[in-house]
Amino acid sequence: MPSATADPDVTVWLEQLGGGQAGAADRIFTLLYGELHRLARVHMRREAAGHTLSATGLVHEAWFRLSEQNRTQWRNRTHFMAVASTMMRRILVDHALAQRAAKRGAQLEPISTTLLDRHGDGLDHDVVAVHDALLALEAHDARAAKVVELKFFGGLEIEEIAQVLDVSPATVKRDWTLARAWLRRELGGAA
Repeated sequence: MPSATADPDVTVWLEQLGGGQAGAADRIFTLLYGELHRLARVHMRREAAGHTLSATGLVHEAWFRLSEQNRTQWRNRTHFMAVASTMMRRILVDHALAQRAAKRGAQLEPISTTLLDRHGDGLDHDVVAVHDALLALEAHDARAAKVVELKFFGGLEIEEIAQVLDVSPATVKRDWTLARAWLRRELGGAA
């Protein structure tokens, strides 16, 4: 993920995108497509082999949904990418739920909580179980759930997460530690 430093063009275009200004969406999409595609590949590595959605399809669906966000006040590139990551996770959850409903009774492989320590290793898992666990964590500690989402699904570094959440890196580290322990317990404690 690129540095969180502000790119003046991106910031201006994001402001224009939020305001619905014509042409801003095309400029942002062109400029950030490579980063969005990399982010989608990170999300897709966590999916089962043979997934029916491609990284490119995930980028385009996320972009479609993001471009409809006309009330969001985009702060910078990091904020935009964090929201894009959240959107991609939601798309994958929706896709998994649709696949599960279509197969009626087919079981997905359960997630091992060790993925929180080994994130990025390309694991097969039940994205719905992770989503449900994150929702439960969010009810308990919304910021810690957001840290998990940004770090694990979004691939952001501690400093980038701190900037997005407007907290110190030490707070992010503390939330990450707490969230990992909480999710281990919720997901069955496998280590």
